[in-house]
Amino acid sequence: MRHSEYGALFAAVSAIALLSSGVVFAQTPTDIRIGAEVRGRLEEGDARTRGGDAYRYDDYRVQLRAGQRLQAELRSSDFDAYLEAYAEGRTSGDSLASDDDGAGSGTNARLRFTPESDGVYIVRARPFSGLETGAYTLALSERVAPRQPRPGRISIGGDVSGRLASGDAEDEDGARFDAYAFRANAGDRVAILLESDAFDPLVRVGRMVNGGFVQAAQNDDGAGKGLNSYLVFTAPQAGEYVIQAASVSGDAEGDYRLSLEQGPPAPQARSIAIGEEVSGRLDEDSAQSDSGAPADLYRFTGRAGQRVAISLKADDFDSFLELFDANHNSLATDDDSGGELNARLTFVLPDDGDYLIEARGFSDATGAYDLKLDEVAPPPPPTAISFGQTVQGDLKEGGATDDAGRLFDGYAFSGIEGQRVQAIMRSGDFDALLQIGKAGEEFEELASDDDGLRQGTDARLTFTLPEDGDYILRALPYSGEGKGLYSLEFADRGPEPGPGSLLVGSTARGSLSEADAMNDEGVSFDAYTFKAKADEKLRFTMISPAFDAFVEVGEDKDGDFRSLAEDDDSLSDTHARLDWTAPRDGTYVVRARSFAPGSTGDYVLTVERQP
Repeated sequence: MRHSEYGALFAAVSAIALLSSGVVFAQTPTDIRIGAEVRGRLEEGDARTRGGDAYRYDDYRVQLRAGQRLQAELRSSDFDAYLEAYAEGRTSGDSLASDDDGAGSGTNARLRFTPESDGVYIVRARPFSGLETGAYTLALSERVAPRQPRPGRISIGGDVSGRLASGDAEDEDGARFDAYAFRANAGDRVAILLESDAFDPLVRVGRMVNGGFVQAAQNDDGAGKGLNSYLVFTAPQAGEYVIQAASVSGDAEGDYRLSLEQGPPAPQARSIAIGEEVSGRLDEDSAQSDSGAPADLYRFTGRAGQRVAISLKADDFDSFLELFDANHNSLATDDDSGGELNARLTFVLPDDGDYLIEARGFSDATGAYDLKLDEVAPPPPPTAISFGQTVQGDLKEGGATDDAGRLFDGYAFSGIEGQRVQAIMRSGDFDALLQIGKAGEEFEELASDDDGLRQGTDARLTFTLPEDGDYILRALPYSGEGKGLYSLEFADRGPEPGPGSLLVGSTARGSLSEADAMNDEGVSFDAYTFKAKADEKLRFTMISPAFDAFVEVGEDKDGDFRSLAEDDDSLSDTHARLDWTAPRDGTYVVRARSFAPGSTGDYVLTVERQP
């Protein structure tokens, strides 16, 4: 970027990180135990996320047992409290559980979380939004199991009438329900129908384990039953099962009718071998899945640790795949990972033995399909790549594939928190796609780019590393059919610069380049700070002979930019003029940017009082 000065000192530099919201800068968690209560405070300088919905946070580290029922309460009179739970080391993705106002009293949070496995978990205390600060109290306790009513009895072929009312048993979320027990043998299929004119029914089925209800399946709106619930359930083992009759809203009251019938016959499983491809057709005479849709079932034999890829392609319907173990316990599902409306499921088998594949439509669909079952080799170790290096690659048949069946090459590198890295991928053979993620046994994407270079189908991914550590860069095609030659450039863009300053009444001449900062849409910009008084009326004029000029005014709070006003073409088709009134005394930011990503070149920006 080059610039000159007319009447004021200024510097055109970048002001925002490229982290997507939710990616966090590391903080050392504080150890806490069940039964403890701590008084804390969110302050300037605390750990914070970056992006459009950035927030400050404090993390607490707690050891939990599988099935242990954690309750965390966060109370604050200074900010709207919000709680999240994560597995340790996985705080950059979606939380395992979250709560905003569960504690009532307006803005206090109550998080209830039951882990599936022993381990260390992170409880995150934060505001609901923004970078608010203030004092809070966090208390952790172990919940007692909810009261389980003595279930009534229902037999296959029978029905019961009941009523949801205040005083009924409640689940751990406070939703009332009635319970009914029945016995089934392994492999028995039953059809459960819950009907009501008073509320939207919800039916659940499961087993009682150590005094607690463990859900196996549920249904809200069964196929062809309107708002009534219809669930076909296959018992994975012999024993007693419990049906819970509830409402979608949780607090509804009214009469209902519950019936339990012999379920429709399971699809007759056909044999398929690993490495085989078969064709089939779904029609009105096909067996039904547990959801009531036409389905075909296939059986194969695998071994523990074997990685299989299952693909389902159809021209007539939106494909849907589900993988079960031999006892019809669901292991994995997929809808559109195969591209278009096709399904693809990649899974590592947990045990030696037989498995079942269910091929069906996403909804009640019929038509021809092709099903393929393959063994997939585990991804090879990534190749080391250095900053400043350009590599040539070739994606070809037999190479590593991701879970969507796309060929890819993996590259490993190390970086530090706040480091800005950039990868550019070019190919004349396919539409390029770049992904970046944390190193580990399973690849977890942090950011990606398809057409960021804005030159047809080439990709450019610029990313600010959230923490010190090892990362993986993946080079792959956008579609599953892509293959061929590519080049990959990898560079260190260094730390992010801070904003410069600009006086009202001055003109800045600058130039956007590929090395400038980019917003979340990949648009380059230069940022200038300026001071304004409340109700002061200013005019921003931006002219460029090189690109479609776009001017944007906002506030920058600790690196988090919030737009207040913007303009694209008020001066002409490609030049911008924004008349703006300051809402209060303060320091603001004006961004000189292009309308579209990939645009660079010279510009002139003038800031003056409105005539």
